[in-house]
Amino acid sequence: MNIRFIISLIFCCCGISLSAQVSYRSAETIEYIERFHKTAIREMYLYNIPASITLAQGILESGSGRSPLAVSANNHFGIKCTDDYKGKKYHQDDDRRHECFRVYATPEQSFRDHSLFLLRPHYADLFKLRITDYKGWAKGLKKAGYATNPKYPALLIEVIEQNYLDIYDRNPERFLSRDGSPQKDSSPKRTPEKRKQPEKKPSKKVSPKGTDKPSNDGGFERINGIKCVRVKSGDTFYGLSKRAGLSVDKLKSYNDFPSDYVLKPGECVFFQPKKKAASKASTHRVVKGDTWLSVSQKYGIRLADLKKMNRKVTFRVGAKLRLK
Repeated sequence: MNIRFIISLIFCCCGISLSAQVSYRSAETIEYIERFHKTAIREMYLYNIPASITLAQGILESGSGRSPLAVSANNHFGIKCTDDYKGKKYHQDDDRRHECFRVYATPEQSFRDHSLFLLRPHYADLFKLRITDYKGWAKGLKKAGYATNPKYPALLIEVIEQNYLDIYDRNPERFLSRDGSPQKDSSPKRTPEKRKQPEKKPSKKVSPKGTDKPSNDGGFERINGIKCVRVKSGDTFYGLSKRAGLSVDKLKSYNDFPSDYVLKPGECVFFQPKKKAASKASTHRVVKGDTWLSVSQKYGIRLADLKKMNRKVTFRVGAKLRLK
């Protein structure tokens, strides 16, 4: 059965609008679900953990498989080293600097370790819930101390509901038989074209004067020599921070974003601190729609330094800003 067809039909029939919510239905997320939904169902049969919860946690914790931890260590759930852990290790900043994370030979090993991790005694109350009670599981994980983010349960529930992941809890036999063998035509075959086409546009745009040539290396670009990524539909600060290996606060700080800033598809988010001045372009002519922040992002210049260089300039259309 084609799950893409089912989801599309539900959208058409129900007329559901997610415009008031953050979208978690990017092409990368859909591809992640295609790749790992059978793995999550197998874990559900073995350990009674809802497949929807496992998939949603993997999507959030690994940035749909794009975080440095997932790419370099096959660690999709942010599981850290313990005293008894003897395997390979990967270090990156998290709650503390240079924290130790487990390395897995395959993503599937990470899924298995996640299941075993939830068998610890302080998660025991979760297994008293129905396998279809994904909301109870989401709230129970936070209560048991799985995550420190107070919005973690709401994030999990949004990911599940926007991608209809609960269908794997309620009707797993459609996708995987109980002996662990995959059913025929159980996974989606292709990404809808309307979702995929916009994702390719940013890499085709001509770089503005003063910026570096976009790179196709993992979707990253460099502006003013600084590593950044174009925001896509469905991207969130939480997902981008996981991909960058940074905290959300640090990511916002690097980009001069206020705490309530809303990401815009197509804009660049820097994974490293911006610089004091542009390396190429020396001036910028203000056009309609420009702001101090958008200009600082366009050229990879710290907002405070950009304003300092132009303290005598009135910001208006046609004004000439110094970039060096």
